[in-house]
Amino acid sequence: MTVPTPQPAFSTDVAVIGAGPVGLFTVFQFGMLGMKCRIIDSLEAIGGQCTALYPEKPIYDIPGYPEISGGRLISALERQAEPFAPHFHLNQQVIGLEGNAGAFHITTSQNTMIAAKVVIIAAGVGAFGPKRPPLPNIETFEAAGPGLGVNYMVRRTKDFAGKRVVIAGGGDSAVDWAVILAGVAAKVIVVHRRATFRAMPESVRQLESLVEDGSVELMTPFQLAGVSGTDGTLQTVTIADLDGNARAIDADVLLPFYGLSQDLGPIRDWGLGDSRRGVAINPVTAETGRAGIFAVGDVAEYPGKLKLILTGFSEAAFAAHRAHDIVFPEEALHFEYSTTKGIPRPGDMS
Repeated sequence: MTVPTPQPAFSTDVAVIGAGPVGLFTVFQFGMLGMKCRIIDSLEAIGGQCTALYPEKPIYDIPGYPEISGGRLISALERQAEPFAPHFHLNQQVIGLEGNAGAFHITTSQNTMIAAKVVIIAAGVGAFGPKRPPLPNIETFEAAGPGLGVNYMVRRTKDFAGKRVVIAGGGDSAVDWAVILAGVAAKVIVVHRRATFRAMPESVRQLESLVEDGSVELMTPFQLAGVSGTDGTLQTVTIADLDGNARAIDADVLLPFYGLSQDLGPIRDWGLGDSRRGVAINPVTAETGRAGIFAVGDVAEYPGKLKLILTGFSEAAFAAHRAHDIVFPEEALHFEYSTTKGIPRPGDMS
């Protein structure tokens, strides 16, 4: 008896892997050329690192915005993509890709199956998650909610108002959030195993100023040694110096900022060439060595590549114009400025 091949539950012109800023702008660029998109992301919310790591941190190199926070940028890109009715498949990772240009079949970790004519890899650094400190029972406190227990990101500073916050780490995220939360939380304690920090000098200077005036307490050289509490409610963070001498700190929330665990995952097996640092593309078309598969944003590699959001935006435009030939092989593409063709009304592409 022949078992029939499972049929994809969804069909689209374009499957975009990654819902970060470049992935969202990809939806706009493809939508302007009449192509529908479905977007897959391993995180539970759109925005990639802008949402996960610095939603309230200012960005200064987005054209037209002298300053904009990561969260506001994602909201603006979401509104820009909205007329093209994108469909999001969140909290799942692409684990399988079969087929060729014009007829790809994608499978995700939630067993979602999508048929697409082209595939756009906008995965940034790949699927990522926080590096968890190796503490016993830390998972017990990870579901407490924003501003409580163990959090690996800050979505809204107001969630930490009046809380006793312990921040662990010595990079940009740890220092930046210590500076920001010093004016919000009841108490901020920074734990780092070294006396020096890896963050931007100006941010370190601000942290040192806050330590001097008593707004932030600095514990160095210390490292995390344990967490404890009752019924999933964090009450104490234990730290230890390099000699093993322990000290308990009363805390409502622990923010461990030890970086991200990043992995391209199954993308490495798609025959796209050397993917140790990313995916090699033709910088003029953003197409990989496999027809119908494109890469844009930080994951895309070529000589002289600048890993900036605005570079990814440009690559999305190149990819859209090349992909149009695959999605609509019988239709000639005539270049038009957005000021000439305008934007579809919401619902026109649903």
